[in-house]
Amino acid sequence: MSDSKPTVLKNIPITVSKAPIEPPPGADAEMVSLYQAHKKIYPRSVSGLFSRWRWALVFLTQIVFYGLPWLEWGQRQAVLFDLGARRFYIFGLVLYPQDFIYLTGILVIAAYSLFLFTAVAGRLWCGYACPQTVYTEMFLWLEKLAEGDRSMRMRRDAAPWTFEKFGRKAAKQFMWVVLALWTGFTFVGYFTPIHLLALEFIQWNLGSWEIFWTFFYAFATYGNAGFMREQVCKYMCPYARFQSAMFDKDTLIVTYDKDRGEPRGARSKKADLSTLNLGACVDCSLCVQVCPTGIDIRNGLQYECIGCGACADVCDTVMDKVGYPRGLVKYTTEHALEQKWTKAQTISHVFRPRVLIYTGILAVVVLSMATSLALRLPFKVDVDRDRGSLARIAEGGRIENVFRIQVMNASESTQRFHVSVEGMPGLSIASDPDISVESTQSRWVPVRLQLPYEGAEPGSHTIHFKIAATELGKSVTEKSVFIVPR
Repeated sequence: MSDSKPTVLKNIPITVSKAPIEPPPGADAEMVSLYQAHKKIYPRSVSGLFSRWRWALVFLTQIVFYGLPWLEWGQRQAVLFDLGARRFYIFGLVLYPQDFIYLTGILVIAAYSLFLFTAVAGRLWCGYACPQTVYTEMFLWLEKLAEGDRSMRMRRDAAPWTFEKFGRKAAKQFMWVVLALWTGFTFVGYFTPIHLLALEFIQWNLGSWEIFWTFFYAFATYGNAGFMREQVCKYMCPYARFQSAMFDKDTLIVTYDKDRGEPRGARSKKADLSTLNLGACVDCSLCVQVCPTGIDIRNGLQYECIGCGACADVCDTVMDKVGYPRGLVKYTTEHALEQKWTKAQTISHVFRPRVLIYTGILAVVVLSMATSLALRLPFKVDVDRDRGSLARIAEGGRIENVFRIQVMNASESTQRFHVSVEGMPGLSIASDPDISVESTQSRWVPVRLQLPYEGAEPGSHTIHFKIAATELGKSVTEKSVFIVPR
């Protein structure tokens, strides 16, 4: 008998046993692991429509990423985020920390684009343009180049170590490291002028900041794309977890047509399906072999699916070989499968109110941001009263206040500005009203304002500074306060 002690919870007697739970007599004890052992996935190469789209985006995104820092714009790098000088150069646009609103706009556009694409066609971003997918494709291509195709890699990994195996593994690791270091170098090149960075790298005269981020980003690329691969998508990326909140039954997803494919089974090419009572699926398992996350699409929608369409490509290839119509695995919606809709009906239901609302909001944000950038003045002005200088009586018995004006020239040419003031009768500028500011620089200038002694009642009076860019023909008005002492 076990040592038990009766307890009472809300007047309900509960018996709590202190004895360990033991298996039934004659049964063997079994150790249950709380963690699933990772099994390496060997994705099979595949060709087809979606594979070509995927590789097209690999080339497009990497041409932009690796090539953009080397472009010149005038006498500088076309795209440079100069954190030391607190200026961001994007072709002809120069942004300052005060332009943080544009970064907010970019993040809002990115978020709504993700919502829109997910509502329309699931994880398009993950399957085609996500850096994790792109670099995994590149690292897999290098792996295939060094070690051979899927079956060869599996046999070589299972075989004992030989000189050839060591050489191929070493060649793969060398290519991975070179690609990862080049990626880290390019990343840092967006924050340090890349021509200067290349010269410092050759001379091994890099600063600690450049060294840390080059190797950190290289290590992250090497680890994520070379080793963790699908584990990043399955366990680390939060998008896989909340994607279901953005899906519905009219979202285009990679789907297996069970009504057409089941029951599955092997057969000869000339077999009569009605006689064998089989569906179109020949149970070749190629859809599992090409999947980068190792799932079986025939088990239905799973959060691990990144929507790359590799299974659809390989299934179409199999259908062509056995003489069946394509589309056993395809992009479609759950409603389309259930109700046997045509392609036109499916597309018409994809553009539903939810999608139209996302599109409308995205269009408004993009239009607003574009308009703001188009109307943005290429200079900024701040006016502050000089707190170290009180209102005083100057020569000639005039009341004087000192102000400090900061002019930031966001253009890439030297600009001249003229300062004027209004708001009080007889108020004038006693210092030089003309200011010259070099390209992409800012300058603080003291400005002395004077007023006749009897020009106004004691107290604070609102005034307005007008700072006009003479070459640009544009001006900015800033409000301030002139103090008349008692």
